[in-house]
Amino acid sequence: MGVALTEAALELGHQVTVVSGPVVVDYPEGATVVPVVTTDEMLQAAKSKFRECDGVIGAAAPCDYMPYTVRTQKISKTGQPLMIELIETPDVVASLGQCKRDDQWVVGFALETEDQRFRAIVKLERKHCDLMVSNGPSAIDAATNDVELLDPAGDVLASIHGTKTHVAKQLLAEIDARLIAD
Repeated sequence: MGVALTEAALELGHQVTVVSGPVVVDYPEGATVVPVVTTDEMLQAAKSKFRECDGVIGAAAPCDYMPYTVRTQKISKTGQPLMIELIETPDVVASLGQCKRDDQWVVGFALETEDQRFRAIVKLERKHCDLMVSNGPSAIDAATNDVELLDPAGDVLASIHGTKTHVAKQLLAEIDARLIAD
């Protein structure tokens, strides 16, 4: 979805910076790509780049949790259960939403497995987003996507289904019309 959104934004004449974790995709020429590995790196890069941007589309989430302790050496088998403690990672979109200026906008994505619209609206409010795109797990590694674009009142502004390219073009048209066009 990130590649399709990047292509759609470039086609509309926008300057695009992509902060991307280690993925096996090729972003289009014309986009500036900032590679990161960890969620902390993504947050720092996104905050740095956001200062120079009109807005952000948080199209994919980094991991929500990370190991509390990271070992530098192999953990050998003992025959006993192994307990792993996880801690939450920073929420990149929420952090950007909290620090946005009045002339900036934030669009988030909410991938949910149940109560999709309700949970997307809760995320929209909690993360200080201007719009939220709600979709399900069927979008992962798929050629198509089925999304709803929601506003802060919880209204469905658009229901879009099709290839990720089609969905991205429709989303960018809505974002352009509602958040960018003067």
